[in-house]
This record gives sequence, C-alpha cells and structure tokens, in this order.
Amino acid sequence: MDLKELKAFQTVIQEGTFSKAAQKLNYAQSTITNQIKRLEEELGFKLFVRGWEAELTPSGQIFAKEIDQLINHWEFVLDKSQRLQKEEVGTLHIGVIEPVATSILPAVLQKFRSQKPNITCNFIIGNTDFLHKGLLNDEIDFAISGEPVMHTQQFEELYKEEISFIMAKKHAETIGDISSIKDLYEHPLFIGGERCLYYMKLHKELSRMHAKPFTYTIGQISAIPEFLEVFPSIGVVLSSLALSDKFIKVPIKMEDPFIPIGILNKNESNLFLKNTTNLLFELFRQETYPSS
Repeated sequence: MDLKELKAFQTVIQEGTFSKAAQKLNYAQSTITNQIKRLEEELGFKLFVRGWEAELTPSGQIFAKEIDQLINHWEFVLDKSQRLQKEEVGTLHIGVIEPVATSILPAVLQKFRSQKPNITCNFIIGNTDFLHKGLLNDEIDFAISGEPVMHTQQFEELYKEEISFIMAKKHAETIGDISSIKDLYEHPLFIGGERCLYYMKLHKELSRMHAKPFTYTIGQISAIPEFLEVFPSIGVVLSSLALSDKFIKVPIKMEDPFIPIGILNKNESNLFLKNTTNLLFELFRQETYPSS
C-alpha cells in the first residue's frame, strides 16, 4: 500500500468513475485500474463492484469513510519524516552550567530559533561534574561547561570565567578591609557546591593557609548574593554573574582565578541532528567571540 494507491481510490470516489479519476490525475485509465487492484490485494477485499459507475462494495464503503483521514495522516507522517531527515524537527538535550544559562544562552537561543524554529531544546542546568555524568549516561547530547578533571570526551574552550569575591555594600564597614586571600578566614564564606570546579580551585588555594575560613556551600551560585545581604560575609561567585548595585567586589587576588568554559561533546562522529548541533556550536562560538 502506498500513497498513490490511496489517492487513486480517493479520486475515483470523488469523480465517480475510473476514467474521470484518470483524467484528473493525468493517468491512463489502466493505471488507475491497476492501482485499485493492488490496493484491493493488499487489503484483502474488493472496494468496487466492477462496472461503468464506481459502485462501492460494503467493505469499500467503510474504507471510503476513513480515506481522507488516512491520507492526511500519511502525508503528515511523510512530511515529518522528511523534515527530520533535513533536521528541521527534533529534540536536543543540552547541558549548561548556571553562568552560561544566565548570560549567553538566551542570545544563542534567539539566534538558533530564527534558523531552526521547530527544533526543541531541553536545557539541563547543573555543575560540570553533573553534566559530565549526564553526557556519559547519554542523558544529554552535549554540554557547555567547564572541563572535567578526568574525561574522555572532546572539549573545546570558548572563554574563561574568573572567580570573583563579593560582599554587600551595607556590610562593608562591618567587614572592614580585605586585601588578600589570607584575610578570608575572619569571615563566613559562601561558595558553590563541593563538586563545582571553582570550589575545587579555591579549596586548593585555601589549603595553603594556616587557618581556613568557615564555609557555607550553596548549590545555586546565583542565590549567594541573597545570603550576603542578611549578615556580614563574603561570597565567592563567577565574574559573569549579574549583580545589583547593592554589592561590591572584594579585591582579592588568586594565583589562578580562571576556569576554562567550553563545549563538552561526545566523541561519536555520527551524532543525532549532527548539522543542527554544529549550528549551535557555532552560535556559542559567535556569542563568546563576537568580534570574530
């Protein structure tokens, strides 16, 4: 059974005879007759009582009631399959770290939608360790994240995030001057979760101190400023985090405050929606290197 056979049957019903249906479809009458015969053989019952008028059999009458819906469904499935082949429809599962989700992702998505309006994107937000595991378990297609400490996937650096220290303006006088990382042990410290790359980088520097600050870990970095407003303390965030004028940066220098951020991708070359994924990669590159 194919679409041409179904449309031949539909046209015979509409036109009333095999010859008129052949004229409308620009076929020879024998072609219409053969298409109907093949359809009957595939269905296992006769559709027409043979004669000059295209009289339907009882089974043909039942089938005729469904033919329009059947053809519409067939054409819908065919169109969807063709669009999928052309990568015009589909779903991508994309992991992003929080700083990316709140900074460059909205602009990337806007540009992506203008080119691929029917591609659905499911964004999963988490730290690099969480997204790396999601990639290994095939829960996401790729990630924009930091570079995992140990990994076997491809990583392309796009830019660097800088670790930044902040405090609430209203507590600046209470906290006093802080000029070096050694001064941090005098105040509570709010920092991201233990699996965050910047937590591990900061912990390495703090390990050199004779005394470590008391720390609170917050899984969502963007929530840290809310805690700083309540009582005098120092927050450790990333430079891309948008801050209101209620906060000021604390001039603390680290030996290496930078964290590479980039595309963490599977090594398989035959990826689902490969061309569409490559388009997203390019949009992320353009957003992080707008002058290139």
